[in-house]
Amino acid sequence: MYLDRKVCSICAWRENCQKRFQITADALFNVNCPDYTRDVQIKDSEVEAKIVQEQLEKWQREKKPVNEFTITISRQAGAGGSEIARMLALKTKMDLMAGQIIQHVAESAKMSTKVVETLDEKAMTTMESWVNSMFVSRHLWPSDYLKHLTRVIGTIGKHGNAIIVGRGACHILPPETTFRVKVIAPLEYRIESMMRIRNLPRPDAEKYIEKRDADRIAFVRKYFQADSMDPLNYDLVINTEKLGIEGAVDTILIAFRDWTKRFEEKKPTAAKRARAH
Repeated sequence: MYLDRKVCSICAWRENCQKRFQITADALFNVNCPDYTRDVQIKDSEVEAKIVQEQLEKWQREKKPVNEFTITISRQAGAGGSEIARMLALKTKMDLMAGQIIQHVAESAKMSTKVVETLDEKAMTTMESWVNSMFVSRHLWPSDYLKHLTRVIGTIGKHGNAIIVGRGACHILPPETTFRVKVIAPLEYRIESMMRIRNLPRPDAEKYIEKRDADRIAFVRKYFQADSMDPLNYDLVINTEKLGIEGAVDTILIAFRDWTKRFEEKKPTAAKRARAH
């Protein structure tokens, strides 16, 4: 039995097929496009040119960032970390980098975002990755994902003036210019939050939180050899059950401003030492 599908799961053009093909596929969705290889080469070169052009235009517009610092937000599922990051970005006018990181990594690795999402904040075993490679035409190995993720987050950190949500950013960027925040809350509070925000029944909310937390802990342990729940890995650990989302945002802003002042105060001392030598 054959079916018509508009989107080819392996095509380099992905959802935006230039030919608007109606691609035939069998019951297993195996597809074949005679122009696939040529289109991959065309698409890859266009993506690279687009990335370079967009970055040049952005830096030309900004000339220099408002500040050289980056805030990283690590979070437990359901604790409100993503919402806190959005509110911080609005109040500080800093760039918010969350889901966009997946797209940037995909562009850097020349992969579909759907492929990258299979690795995002998860720790895959070698066997899982090998099995997955048999079903995905353009497979991204975990080691390659980490390489591209580090490159993307490192570039964001060098530019500064950014808030990065998750993805191990607090373990990638230098602590001297990175204000590292961990957002936590008791399990019951987080379950109720997920039930309300995602309109989930309690069993589904519990399963979602358990899986997301386990994935993130395993991701940090495997790729950065660190404990994501160790408070010493952060400059500020904040409990949203006690402060609420707005209270957490205000607390982070106060702490961040004080932290940046202390950084600036150390600069002249460092300069004097350099001249003395």
